[in-house]
Amino acid sequence: MSVPDAPNVPDPSGDAGSAADPDPDTDSGVAATPARIDPVNGIASARDRSGAPVHRGWAPIGSHHRWMEPFVLALLASGHVHGYAIVGQLAELGITNGAVDVGQVYRTLRDLEQQGQVRSAWATGSGPARRDYELTNAGFDALDEWAAVMKERTRLVAEFDALYLEWVTLPRVAGH
Repeated sequence: MSVPDAPNVPDPSGDAGSAADPDPDTDSGVAATPARIDPVNGIASARDRSGAPVHRGWAPIGSHHRWMEPFVLALLASGHVHGYAIVGQLAELGITNGAVDVGQVYRTLRDLEQQGQVRSAWATGSGPARRDYELTNAGFDALDEWAAVMKERTRLVAEFDALYLEWVTLPRVAGH
């Protein structure tokens, strides 16, 4: 997937280097390519020396309504899956506070198909016809990118949790 050049994305950890500005004297596995912003998906990324995606999170143009997308991609990674099976698996994962929005699942599948990350076909046989979905090569690439985003988010949540646990041991002063 080709994306236009974009400014380096700051490292939210506060480290001196960033994913797009590696220190050539270290073997830390940081990115060897400049960060770029994918204008369709709004994710800032670079690649490390081995070619694996490295993320510093959302690009400024990123959308906040895409929480379901990485889960749908991950569920499709195992092969052909029909829409209602995806809905059921998402419900089992508990990614929402209530029932999974079936319309949102199908909108996500349609968006992924329009981006070339998913392809679908009508499957017939026993029972009513249904639409089966599968990942394309671009879909597997997007799944790799999302995995890097999720790993970075996991790191940030752990850092927040450590700060919070440190903070809650201090006496609280109202009004400050």
